[in-house]
Formats: sequence, C-alpha cells, structure tokens
Amino acid sequence: MTNTTGFEWRPFLRRWSGEWSDSVCEDETWTAEEEAALRDRWLGFPPASEERIAAMERRLGRRMPPSYREFLRVTDGWQHAGGFVTLLAGTAEARWHDNESGLADMFEEYLDEDSGPDERREAELWRRGLQLDVESDGTYVVLDPEDVDEDGEWAVYTWAGWRAAPPERFATFGEFMREMHREFHRLRANPAEGEPEFVNDTTRELDAGVEQARLDALRGGWERAERALDRAKEYGRPRAAGMGDQIRRVLGQTYMVSFEGLASDPRYAPELLPPLVAEQAAHSYRDDSTLEFDLRGATADVVSLAYSTLEQVRNGTYRYAPTGQFGEAVEQARESARWGDTDGAWRTLMDALPLWQPLGPDHLAPVGWVADPLLGPLLTPERGAELLSTPRGGQTGATPPRSAALDPDNLAWLAAPDGHMGRTSYRFVLVEGVEPEDLPRRLADGTDATLDAPMTSHEAHRQRRDGRREFSSYDDRALMAVGRAGPGWSFAFDHDPAPFAPQRFVSPAAAAGEGTRAVVLWSGLRNWHGEPFFHLSVAQDGIEEYAFTYAGGETHRTGRIPRALNPNRFFAPMRAARERTQEKAVETERSLLEAIHNEFGAHLPRHALTTGRLHTFTTRSWTRPPAAGETYAVITMNWERADATPTTDD
Repeated sequence: MTNTTGFEWRPFLRRWSGEWSDSVCEDETWTAEEEAALRDRWLGFPPASEERIAAMERRLGRRMPPSYREFLRVTDGWQHAGGFVTLLAGTAEARWHDNESGLADMFEEYLDEDSGPDERREAELWRRGLQLDVESDGTYVVLDPEDVDEDGEWAVYTWAGWRAAPPERFATFGEFMREMHREFHRLRANPAEGEPEFVNDTTRELDAGVEQARLDALRGGWERAERALDRAKEYGRPRAAGMGDQIRRVLGQTYMVSFEGLASDPRYAPELLPPLVAEQAAHSYRDDSTLEFDLRGATADVVSLAYSTLEQVRNGTYRYAPTGQFGEAVEQARESARWGDTDGAWRTLMDALPLWQPLGPDHLAPVGWVADPLLGPLLTPERGAELLSTPRGGQTGATPPRSAALDPDNLAWLAAPDGHMGRTSYRFVLVEGVEPEDLPRRLADGTDATLDAPMTSHEAHRQRRDGRREFSSYDDRALMAVGRAGPGWSFAFDHDPAPFAPQRFVSPAAAAGEGTRAVVLWSGLRNWHGEPFFHLSVAQDGIEEYAFTYAGGETHRTGRIPRALNPNRFFAPMRAARERTQEKAVETERSLLEAIHNEFGAHLPRHALTTGRLHTFTTRSWTRPPAAGETYAVITMNWERADATPTTDD
C-alpha cells in the first residue's frame, strides 16, 4: 500500500524498540509479550492486513485516519508508548470510549453559562472519542473523530489525573507517537543507580547537536542554536535546557526559565543566580523558600549566595561585576546609565562584548547584568537579539546590525499621548555646563541638597511618601530625577508635579543659572482636569532674562523673548480653535518642544525617564511663601492619626 503521510513508520519504530531494549534492567520481571519484545528488539506486533483494518472500520463505523492506518500496517498495536501507556490498541482493542472513564461527567461539572464551545467539546470528547489506551498508568488516549484536518487526520488527546493539566492535544496520531518517543527518552535520560547507561544513535546525534549549538550561539547564530537546543530538550538531553534558558533570558523571557541546574553549579552561580533571584524578587507574593526548588542539589554555599543576592536585588544594591576588560566596560556602562545615557551604556556593552569569556562550557552569554538595577532596564527584545547575534567567547562571526537607539535626539517625544507614561503634566530644569551632581546645590537646601540612590519614578515617589510626615498645601517641593541632557547640559525632571499655581509660582531658573545658563519648562497643555498651561523661563548668570506663562487662555511675558520662542506663534492658533481637542493640544506642545530644542540643543533621555533608574533629590519650593491673609492647610501624619490644621499667616 502507498504511504500517504510521508512518515516512515518502520525505521522509526525499529529504532525506538532497540533503544528500549538496551535501556531496561536485566533483573526486571516481564510479561511474555515483553520477553518477546526484548528477544526480538521489537515493541510491536505483526502487521495488520488490509482486511483486518477494514473489518475494524466496519465494526467502528468509521474509516481510520491515515497515520493510524499506516501504523497498523506496520504493527497491530504497540507496547510501552512513552512512560505511562503500557499497551496501545491495535485493530482488535480500539473501541469507542463512550465515557467509560467518567471523564465526560467530570469535565461537565466545570461547565457553566460562561463556558465556550471549546470547553464543551472538551467535555464531550470523552463520549465520542476512540480509545487507544488498553493498559496504562491512569492515562487515557483517544482519537477525536470530530477534530479532523484537511488530510483526514484525527487529533489525539491524552489526559492523566496526576498531571493536573487539561487534556493535551496532538494534531495527528503520528505526532502523538513521536512525542511518546521523546517522553521515553526524557524518562531514560538520567538513569538511576543500577540502570544501564542510556546511549544510542539518537542520543549521540542530539548531543552532537547540542555541542554544535553551543558553538553556533557563541558565533552569533543564536536562532539556529535555539532550535537545536529546543529539540534536544524535548528528548531530555543534558545541557540543552540550561543553555536554551540563557538565550531566552537575554531575549527578555522569564517564564519557566530556571537554567536547569546550571545556577546550582558554583562555576555558573555568579552569572546565573542574579537573573533567577531577580524574577523571585519581582513577585513579592512568592514564598522565598520556593527558590530552592530551582537550586536542587546545590551546596550550602550556593544557596547562601542565592539568598544574599536576592536581598541585594530587593534593596537595589546588587552590582553586576564580571572580571577583565569586559568588566571594565560594564562599569563604564553603569556610569552612563546612572545619568540617563542608556543608549551610550548599551553601546559600551556591545563594543566590549567580543572580549567576554564564558565561565565554563555551558555558558553562552553574559546574563547577570539583567538583574543590575542600572543595567537591567537597558534590555529590550531587540537589544537581546543584538547581544546574542554578536560573536563572543573567543569565537568569530559576522558583526550584527546595531539595534535602534531608544532615545530621540529631541524633546518632542514628551508631547506624544503616551510619551511620558501617559501623564499630562511635567516640568524640568536644564542647566548648561554643569554636571548632574551639581544640580541639588542649585535647586535645594540643607539635607535635601544630596542625591538619592538611582530609583525608578515609582520607587522614588513611594520612598518620599514613606519618609514624609508633614504636607502643606502651599509647599511645592519637587521630587526630581537628574541626568545628562545631551552634550553640555544636565537636567532635573519632575514626573508628577503639583497643580500649577501661577499667582504663587516662582521659577527656579535664576538659582539654577548661577554662573551659567538655565532653562525651566512646565507643561500642562494636555491637562484635561483643569485649564491648560505652559511656562518657560530662561536665566543667565543668576538673572532671569525672559519668561512667558500661558494660563487661563492668556499669555504673560517678561524680558526679550527670542523670535523662535515667541508664544504668539504657538498659542494664537490654539486660542483661535473653536474647540479644544487632544490633537490641537499635542500639536501645540510638540511645536513648543521642537522650538526649545532647536534654541538650546538639549534633549531628554526617554528610556531612562520612563523605564530606567535615575538619581533623585527634592528641590526647594517652586511657590513663594504665603502672603498676609492667605489661608493654607498643613497636614501632619503620625503612626496613630492624621491632623488637618487650617493655618493663617498673620
């Protein structure tokens, strides 16, 4: 008969039978059929004739799917399909399941009015399916006559209560059997004491593929390597999962990434423990003791290192510190990242990557940096692919194209609807010719004139709230992130400013511009909870040169404003618009930001401000002290109560 599926059953089943025969212990007890299988190195039975297959189909009232028919022509049934099906049905044993297991009733109990068609078909499967398991360890195998593809193949479903998972689907019987062969390999891959070594043509071929994948990965061919490692992992080959997880983690994937025992190896622990514990730290609901599940077999020293690293990751003090020239580049990258130049930090890492050396034969890429509080935010899937495509570890290959920069060379990105984390108001100070460390001295007083450790915006605001006990409705001290704003400029940026109060606002431009030039900008043009506003002020050598404020539909100006920044150019069209729209606000804001960038040449690092960690400090108030007769509120917080006390300045 003609083979219609293109899959050669006989050599596949012969190889499987030989591998099984070589893997069993001599002192086990076998049935007569199993004894014959060992003697003949054949887990199957005599082939079924076409007449026998036709008689089966008449009995069942359906023509069998192509891959199952061709299987029967080679062997009329099968022993030890995977690890949990002892006997698989041939022509005589196959029968309609007809809810013999009671699984239809069980699955129907979970149905409700919100259950979809797929869930209902899943329940009905156990009434209509053709049962193929004859003897098994609590495992059911059925062919579904209603899940048929264009080639007439029926899907196979398996279910075992001890797996605590939904039924597993295979598109064809042939696919199911190939998976059972892989399952057999996975269960034999690590023989217990007293069991024969599991080595055969399949394992030798896969292990050679793993070694080639290692070299391919180091040469930059990570996609080819990943495919080979994934295939070897399906067969349970050692090394495959641990190396494949490194590729996935560099691409930003964390689900089910455990490095498969490599993190427990003292050689690799310094590199692989940090990303492992970082995922634990990211999910505070997890019991930390579950970390030891991924460290099975680890020494007490490695477990201790894991917990100390976890503590460092949680409190933000972990530092990725490899040795050698690559380690020197990592330090340079950290220095760039902490001042907002994440694109420059990434280029420093990539330029030095060819100098990186693996810690051992199963180490494919530097991974520990993803847990570093400053370097971790550099990762994107595109950058991960660039890293993996770069030859390293003493190997050579083609240099990959550079991944795109994440920071636009402008200020206009702030005007995008989602440009600044969806916020509609922000403010910043630009200071020329000074380092970011100098900004607190210019904008803050006393103990506030120091920089906090780098934090995300969310972390910084939470820390500030936790540390404050008194709040004034008149006080407007800004929490600002600092960094470099391009060549020659530093910035201080407030992600979440207080409401704009034009009558009490005092620009910090003059104080910031002592001995240099400073620019202050505060935008709320897309402020849909109140009147739109915009302020710009510029100071030179401690004196404000010019400023304008747009609020309440009016523009107030002082000094000689350059023509390029004339507020009429921007706000006249906005006032002339019959109705205020989001599009008009965005257009006006973008035009202003473009003009300010063109005038001063400074820009802000989008990636660092929205995703990364930056140093922060708290400025002096942006509002003047209350005048005589002005009423304000002071809220004092303590652990037992909160007081709101109205106060009048006499």
